[in-house]
Amino acid sequence: MKRDIFTELETWKHSARRKPLVLNGARQVGKTYAMKHFGQTSYEKVAYLNFEKDEKLGQYFEGTLDPKELIKIIGIHTDTEIEPANTLIIFDEIQECPKALNSLKYFCEEANEYHIVAAGSLLGVKTTGEKGFPVGKVNFLHLYPMTFLEFLSALGHEKLRLLLEDVHESLPNPIHENLLQLLKLYFFIGGMPEVVAEYIKTEKLSIVREVQLEILNAYERDFSKHAPPHEIMKIMTVWKQVHRQLAKENKKFIFAAIRKSARGRDYEEAIQWLTDAGLIHKSYLVKSPKFPLSAYANNDVFKIFLVDVGLLAAQSYLSPQIILEGDLLFTEFKGALTENYAAQELIAAKNRETYYWESEGQAEIDFLLEDDHEIYPLEVKSGASQKKKSLLVYKQKYTPSKLIRATTMNLKHDGNIYNYPLYMISRL
Repeated sequence: MKRDIFTELETWKHSARRKPLVLNGARQVGKTYAMKHFGQTSYEKVAYLNFEKDEKLGQYFEGTLDPKELIKIIGIHTDTEIEPANTLIIFDEIQECPKALNSLKYFCEEANEYHIVAAGSLLGVKTTGEKGFPVGKVNFLHLYPMTFLEFLSALGHEKLRLLLEDVHESLPNPIHENLLQLLKLYFFIGGMPEVVAEYIKTEKLSIVREVQLEILNAYERDFSKHAPPHEIMKIMTVWKQVHRQLAKENKKFIFAAIRKSARGRDYEEAIQWLTDAGLIHKSYLVKSPKFPLSAYANNDVFKIFLVDVGLLAAQSYLSPQIILEGDLLFTEFKGALTENYAAQELIAAKNRETYYWESEGQAEIDFLLEDDHEIYPLEVKSGASQKKKSLLVYKQKYTPSKLIRATTMNLKHDGNIYNYPLYMISRL
């Protein structure tokens, strides 16, 4: 399946600032496929090493970190004549071999003519606090689940995708309605490549749900296998709480909802583990929307979103029948799926954290968009509601040049209020 990361990988290959590349991302978002496809289509040869499947590989890096010696060893192991510009060397699941990760520093300093891409599903977890991480000696890219636009391409709707990438006015209603139907399908299926591939093959949502539950179970096995033993139960508790907390009217993550005596500091390490594993995203409260938003965020008050909207639907055990029931999928659980989807799309588009704003119970803006040295408020509505009280409260306080809404309505604007259909959030 075509992924947008291919374009970024090609840019990395030809960059004057190219260093060994670390491809980050949660387990099962398609990192291995992306690296192999890139190697097969953009290079003459590929030398692939998987440190999880072949534990003996680590022994090669025990003896030496000299790039020239390692190139000889890798060539022999993979039966590949490694040529600097024509061979892509792939270090997969590199978190299992810290010395291989450290070797990237020496490849950068002494043999940067070789093209190396490394990835690890739990790289963020495994390297936290590691002294051997090659700081400043690697480039980074992040792979997320498939976005809605990638989903359209995968399902054979490339023309619809091209239309969305260039549209500047309301779409004909039949096309608009078709896109809403496809968006509902995306809410249920999500963007995990294996799940999307299974739907393309079978078109059976019951099998889609089976694959999603298998992925969720695999994540939970990772907790037991890789997390600190004293944190496993807390990690599991937070993981199971995400869909429940998003179903509240106020989607702020409330620790007292876990148990009355729970405090943020008790779960800080567990939440950080899930964040480092790429399984959750935090959206921080900002009460004073100024540049940069990160400097004015309240790190103790946040919402938590799941890595993939389809997995959120699976975790919530939503029935496939809901797709047939009008716009119910958008509004179910007080719009939890819709807001999670919006966060997911914004993070994939900008590769940065998200923020929200509230004013002492008066109003709440779901997302703040930081761009062109201005901060724009984005209100995400799970239906076609015309209400815009929160936007107007925000406008009165901060007078932004644009007020932005994302709803099930068509593309339009009235004065400085711009309405984008939900399927166009990535365009923001």
